[in-house]
Amino acid sequence: MAFDSLQERLTKSLRNIAGKGNLSERNMEDTLKEIRVALLESDVNYTVVQNFLNSVRKEAEGQDVLNAIDPGQLLVKIVHDEIIRLLGDDDNSINYNPHGLTVIMVVGLQGTGKTTQVAKIANLMKKEGKKVLMIAADVVRPAAIEQLRTLGEQTGTEVFSKGIFVNALNTSIEGVKYARDNGFDVALIDTAGRLQIDDELMKELEDIKEAVRPDEILLTVDALTGQDIVSVAGTFHERLNVTGLIVTKFDGDAKGGSVLSVKSVTGVPIKYTGVGEKINDIDVFYPERLADRILGMGDVVSLVEKAQEEFDQKKAEEMTMRLLQGKFTLDDMLFSLEQSRKLGPLSSIMGMLPGMSDFKGQINDEVAERASKVTKAVIQSMTPEERKDPSIMMNSRKRRVAKGSGTTVDDVNRVISQYEKSKKMIKSLSSMTKGLF
Repeated sequence: MAFDSLQERLTKSLRNIAGKGNLSERNMEDTLKEIRVALLESDVNYTVVQNFLNSVRKEAEGQDVLNAIDPGQLLVKIVHDEIIRLLGDDDNSINYNPHGLTVIMVVGLQGTGKTTQVAKIANLMKKEGKKVLMIAADVVRPAAIEQLRTLGEQTGTEVFSKGIFVNALNTSIEGVKYARDNGFDVALIDTAGRLQIDDELMKELEDIKEAVRPDEILLTVDALTGQDIVSVAGTFHERLNVTGLIVTKFDGDAKGGSVLSVKSVTGVPIKYTGVGEKINDIDVFYPERLADRILGMGDVVSLVEKAQEEFDQKKAEEMTMRLLQGKFTLDDMLFSLEQSRKLGPLSSIMGMLPGMSDFKGQINDEVAERASKVTKAVIQSMTPEERKDPSIMMNSRKRRVAKGSGTTVDDVNRVISQYEKSKKMIKSLSSMTKGLF
């Protein structure tokens, strides 16, 4: 995940000072120097770093940190608030047209995942109750139209297209008209990209902007490109007056500093982050939540929202009542495993829990994923009777399950042992809550 190295450095620096009952100018400056190095090594723009540290110093002097009751904690809060300000503490939400169709142009260079992000945003807006039309105006790259149609089928979103090698401007104009005539709430225009910025590309985009008068112009940028994000955003913004960024590959191992720099340098806010390849892998950008994660404070709100979106609520409620009654089978264990896997890699989940970010580096997601697959295979190879009561699993049954699941008898024993420990813990919990439900 972007910012992992920055998070590690910052939390280490601030942890050393957070518990101090007294703070001197010297150790505060030492901490700020460590923060400076951490930001620069994470690819944050030099001028942005200097301005950030000056703001922290000014705020620290204004709040008289050195004489505060808990100076270390107060300094952490000031750094936290300044990161939020750096990321953009204004309203990052989409500017929907209150009187009719909202037109959104999505622009960007080739390779930034522009077409995929259009479909992701459309899917997100549909969940909010919007009727969305995707307009295939990338008429230069034939695969783009087909890709958008495929994604439209996956999400149940209508796609407007005039075919390939036609006029992109006319496609955009006719698409917007179709959207208005047919009662759509949002029209998302997928425009053409280039491998690099050129006058031909920008002129085409300017013509489309002039003709359709979009409410939003969103630029896709790749988190892995580092400081290029700032220069690309600046150029597009100068020509088109971009209203927001979609940062893709936010789940990659980028340093992340460019994301901290872009709002301050260009004035363009981040509105969405792409965090994976699946259609649901996109997040609305909340500066405060990212600041929490960068400082190792977790992001419980996002975790809960993701759980609410991904989990089968009815089945989860039914299983919760069973657990509170002390009932727990291998089918319940399998259901819990499958639900938790929907939240993403274990290290990502740990990073969203307060105080658990230090343990992320100790987790090998590949090993955890393999263990999950083995557990699932073992349970699914059991009969309904065996899942309900694994105590009947004698050696002959274990050998059969191991063969059927492509695992070993040791794997089968491990799954059963894991189940027995979970069952014991759940029984203990149910006894404590007895009479409450």
